[in-house]
Amino acid sequence: MSPADTLRLILLSSLWGMSFIFMRVAVPEFGPVPLILVRMGVGALLMVPLLLGARYLRLVRDNAGKLMLLGLVNHVLPFSLLALATTRLEAGFTSLINATTPLFTALLGALFFATPVSRRQYLGLALAFLGVYVLSADRLDFALGGDGWFILAVLGATFCYGIATNYSKTYLSHLPVRVLAAGSCAMSGLILLLPGLWLWPQAPISGLGWANGLALAVFSTTLAFLLYFGLIASAGATATSTVTFLVPVSALLWGYLLLDETLSLQVLAGMAITLAGTAIATGVLRLGWPTRLARRRDERLD
Repeated sequence: MSPADTLRLILLSSLWGMSFIFMRVAVPEFGPVPLILVRMGVGALLMVPLLLGARYLRLVRDNAGKLMLLGLVNHVLPFSLLALATTRLEAGFTSLINATTPLFTALLGALFFATPVSRRQYLGLALAFLGVYVLSADRLDFALGGDGWFILAVLGATFCYGIATNYSKTYLSHLPVRVLAAGSCAMSGLILLLPGLWLWPQAPISGLGWANGLALAVFSTTLAFLLYFGLIASAGATATSTVTFLVPVSALLWGYLLLDETLSLQVLAGMAITLAGTAIATGVLRLGWPTRLARRRDERLD
């Protein structure tokens, strides 16, 4: 990865880490669905100019149903679930559970999309889920007022991301990235229009709420998507996927600095276990030492 791509990766992780802060501040005033309407509506308005041109418009028209389904499972449902979760959970904590997205991608790929899963990946999956348990074991209270349902909402969002990733790779990989990004955002805005307006809050929204809602749309959606797809084109999907490990660190740091969220030993331990498991499952961290040891042993025997 070039130095320029490394800087883009760090900026992308910061923008996506900040999205949890923006949601945490704005969602109490907007509500989850209206906030995501603002996020996707403004994002769509900013990205639709990328589709100007007969070829791109034709591709959107020909794949409208698939782009709408992608918008539903990659934007509407997971973003709404994450916004709901941030009404109760800390931004950093939410981002850590959201880091399990590659795990659901691997599991769903193996179950429904004929994607093979190696023994190394199964080990990583088990370790990452152990990390989630360490993070949330004392918060899985499903009584009224407990955190359990909100934690499940985050896991539901990562489940949606897993479906979307496999669906996009299987059925939409032939489309240019601008059609995927702008087309799915536009479809998401259409899906959210009626429910977002129906649930729009009656009380006026403060300037701080609007600032965070618009920042979520402009920086953590439009600019982040353009950086993300640009990184995939220049650095490749594998290198870009390492943003998964940087986003929780960014969110934890911003939460600590801006929202006075605590960094307990339990959170740090859960983060280390979860990210280590995810790194093993995605191949970023390779457990090659047993093979090397065996090779050295064989060399000595020879």
